[in-house]
Amino acid sequence: MTTNILTAIACIGLGYLAGSLPFGLWLGRWLRGVDVRTLGSGNLGATNVYRSLGPGIGIATLLLDVSKGALPVALLPEAPFAQRFPGGHEWCAVAVALAAVCGHVWTFLAGFRGGKGVATTAGALLALSPPAFGVFLAVFAATLLLTRFVSLGSILGAIAFTLALWRFGPDGAANPRFLAGALLAIVVIARHRGNVARLLRGEERRFEFKRGGS
Repeated sequence: MTTNILTAIACIGLGYLAGSLPFGLWLGRWLRGVDVRTLGSGNLGATNVYRSLGPGIGIATLLLDVSKGALPVALLPEAPFAQRFPGGHEWCAVAVALAAVCGHVWTFLAGFRGGKGVATTAGALLALSPPAFGVFLAVFAATLLLTRFVSLGSILGAIAFTLALWRFGPDGAANPRFLAGALLAIVVIARHRGNVARLLRGEERRFEFKRGGS
C-alpha cells in the first residue's frame, strides 16, 4: 500500500512539474528580454505570447505547451515504477493529465500564475484519445476561423472533446478518460470566465493572424 501511494505521488508530482514549465515566460526573457506577464493580458499562454511577442515565439510556446501535456501522459504510465499506480495504467494516465494541466495553470515557477490550460489540455488529449483530440482541433479551428475568438473556440472545443470522450470511450460516463476530460473542460471553461463576460458585452478581442514579427 505504501509503495502504491508513493508511486501515485511520484507520477502526479512529475506530471505537475512537467506542466509547470513556463515556456512563454522563459522564451520572452531569453529571446526578447521581457516578462510577458507585463504585456497584453498578462497571461503566460500562447495566445498572449503570440499577440505580444509575435508569431515565431507564440507558435513555439504553443508547441512546447502542447508537448508538456502530451509527453508526460504518454511516457509516465509506461515507466516501470508506474506499474504500481493505484487503479493501473488508465488511472495513471488521467491523473498525470490532470496534474500537467494544473501545473500549467498554476505553475509554482511563476508565482502560480500560468496560462488558461488549453494547449496543455490539447496535448494531454492527444496522448489520452487521438479521436477526441481531433474533434477538439476541428471545433477549435472552425470557430477561430469563423469568429476569430480564441476564447470561444477554446470553450466550444472543451465541450466537444468531453462529448467525444464519452462517445469514443468504453463504459460511457464511467470511463476514467471521460471523467478526466470533464474535469479538464471545467478548468478550461472556468479559466475563460472573464472572456465569457467580454463576449456577452461585445468587448472580446478578436485574434489577428500576424505575418511578420511582433
